[in-house]
Amino acid sequence: MIEEKVLLEEKAAKAGKERQDEFYTLSNIKVKRVYTPADVNINYDEDLGQPGEYPFTRGVYKTMYRGRLWTMRQFAGFGTAEDTNQRFKYLLAHGETGLSTAFDFPTLYGRDSDDPLSEGEVGKCGVAISSLLDMEILFDGIPLDKVSTSMTINGPAAIIWAFYLANAIKQGIDLKELRGTIQNDILKEYIAQKSWIFPPEPSMRLIIDTFEYGMKHVPKWNTISISGYHIREAGSTAVQELAFTLADGLAYVDAAIARGLDIDGFAPRLSFFFNAHNNFFEEIAKYRAARRIWAKEMKKRGAKDPRSMKLRFHTQTAGCTLTAQQPENNVVRTTIQALAAVLGGTQSLHTNSKDEALCLPTQDAVTTALRTQQIIAYESGVTDTVDPLAGSYYVEWLTNKMEEECYKYFKKIEEIGGVIAGIRQGFFQKEIAKAAYRYQREIEMQKRIVVGINAFRTPEDDQICIPVLKIDPEVERKQRERLKKLRETRDNAKVQETLQKLEDAARKDNVNLMPYIIDAALAYATLGEIRLTLEKVFGTYTQIEPF
Repeated sequence: MIEEKVLLEEKAAKAGKERQDEFYTLSNIKVKRVYTPADVNINYDEDLGQPGEYPFTRGVYKTMYRGRLWTMRQFAGFGTAEDTNQRFKYLLAHGETGLSTAFDFPTLYGRDSDDPLSEGEVGKCGVAISSLLDMEILFDGIPLDKVSTSMTINGPAAIIWAFYLANAIKQGIDLKELRGTIQNDILKEYIAQKSWIFPPEPSMRLIIDTFEYGMKHVPKWNTISISGYHIREAGSTAVQELAFTLADGLAYVDAAIARGLDIDGFAPRLSFFFNAHNNFFEEIAKYRAARRIWAKEMKKRGAKDPRSMKLRFHTQTAGCTLTAQQPENNVVRTTIQALAAVLGGTQSLHTNSKDEALCLPTQDAVTTALRTQQIIAYESGVTDTVDPLAGSYYVEWLTNKMEEECYKYFKKIEEIGGVIAGIRQGFFQKEIAKAAYRYQREIEMQKRIVVGINAFRTPEDDQICIPVLKIDPEVERKQRERLKKLRETRDNAKVQETLQKLEDAARKDNVNLMPYIIDAALAYATLGEIRLTLEKVFGTYTQIEPF
């Protein structure tokens, strides 16, 4: 039993022994008892440098949080557009500084709320968005030119972004004033999250279309958030998250260069999205190593503008670490993870709510999550100086080790033919599955302790002891009625005309599809109708699992 183990550890400590024979990070990196200057081989100017200067290990801005705090961007989305609009306004009123939108499963797969395959899922894990009309309601009363908006959408990202841009156009807002991010990272979908629509090659075409359109018309918008978050949630290690995310990012860069785009034209608007997991120092080292690796790789590819070499990233605390048992403990986990993200130099942050292992977060729980960020920002003192852990023998050694292990994976990926070849061969999926299995076995064998799961349990742990949010079944009925009315009142001839033009453009290799998708959005073509139009040309993708 765990209580007996604690007593044995206490006896061992008194005898001058260590609690266990060896210690490892979550990436299975062996950790020594103590680190000294002999463990750290660093050329300060080449490996660290000053904050805001190449290679940006110490941060992408000179003053970091002394100049401006990170954006506090709580992920929100549930039910109807009206429901989420109210949550957005609540969060903005309570100190949130940027919006982050979660979409329901039908929307993530490019399906309308009245699609037969959407039944039972409408509004359950995010907001249902099927048309420009829904997007107009979602952001009603919210000034699009004053608020930064992030949207977690991948397969149909170009379409959802078109709805957002069309909404701004209808309001008379200059697209050059819009700020925000579309996740738009399809490679990690094939690797980890599985919400793809089209095959990899046409999906890459759509992503480069958004790069090109954003460069010309929406220059303040981040047209991709290259996401390691979902790779980590699928069970990867920190090293795998780092390596696979950066490999995906470099694949997008190479594809854009192959299109003929100037690297310094699109690269400053690329952003990243990382997980903040439980191993405090490993996470900090991961972020620092990520900045250094990205800067080096972008310089190799010909980037001249320092902004092209800056890895800017959003962080979300690890949903996979949250427990349904003893949910109050999740506040502590989230605080540790958020602190790691801040010490690692994040540009924006979402802190998970304590109830997310049970339901979509309640208003009270999301307020506590936001207050966690505010306490770190205003009360902890960690924002007073830039990169305060720099110079720690352990942190610098671990940063170097993360970089070293990342490049080992880069070499393997290159040997198998690149990221898309690796996806088709199942390389990434196998690596993540092996890591997830090892971690689960460590928990089952009590080699890793998860409080409330395999240790320190109470008789009440299997009972739900906090309020949970439930989605009203009426949400789906209302969404279906809204779509029915939209199809009856819009100019259907105009809809068909824009969809036909989109299909014709999709059949040509050298045509950017964003203007055609926006035209269809402005005509109130639905998400599903636009997706089906592209499917006629691109087809769909079925992955054969390599197990």
